[in-house]
Amino acid sequence: MRIFRFVFIACLLASAGASTSSLARQDPAPVRRAVENFLSVQTKGLPGQVSYTVGAIDPNNQLAPCTSFNASMPPGARPWGRTQVVVRCQAQEGWSLFVAVDIKVSGDYLVSARPISQGQVIQEADLGHQAGDLTLMPTGIVTDPAQALGRTLAVSLPAGRPLRSDMLRLPTVVRQNQSIKLISRGPGFAVTNEGKALTNAVAGQVVQVRLASGQMVSGVALADGSVEVNY
Repeated sequence: MRIFRFVFIACLLASAGASTSSLARQDPAPVRRAVENFLSVQTKGLPGQVSYTVGAIDPNNQLAPCTSFNASMPPGARPWGRTQVVVRCQAQEGWSLFVAVDIKVSGDYLVSARPISQGQVIQEADLGHQAGDLTLMPTGIVTDPAQALGRTLAVSLPAGRPLRSDMLRLPTVVRQNQSIKLISRGPGFAVTNEGKALTNAVAGQVVQVRLASGQMVSGVALADGSVEVNY
């Protein structure tokens, strides 16, 4: 009889414990809000109209209830396309949960309005606009005409192709063996000489110049093709 009573009480305690355990699950709603609040901050400044969806969080999870969360991106991830957000419970011995998210960015991107040859300087008439989900476009898609105008193409493009930043080059303003104007500047003076460039350079690059005397100097290539030396 005593053994039966002990077994009966043990079963009741086990049943109560199982019932309590089944109720001690994390409510998905505050976890979802933590993810949405995080994404609303992280997607500010993206080039276009942003929308995102948060993946399902299992309501029958085995996570201990938590009231304070920290959300972040996994190492190497960014708020773009299909990715994940890590939600961490900030309680001691807290848990971590990876939540799938899908971020869409609708906006305009640049395409070639007509065939453009390799090495050609891009003009406004060379550029067209198309709208779409930028997260589905190739990496480095160009959205701002200022990023393309005045640059040269590293490859030839037929009409209607998207422009990527890795296709664009600053134009060469100084060419090897070219005669250039050398401007030497210092406190209270500016002297102009003639010289010969020893290397190619784009605006802002350092280029070596040989003067008529044979002296070698280094200066910065300017957009007009001259070279400036500051003392």
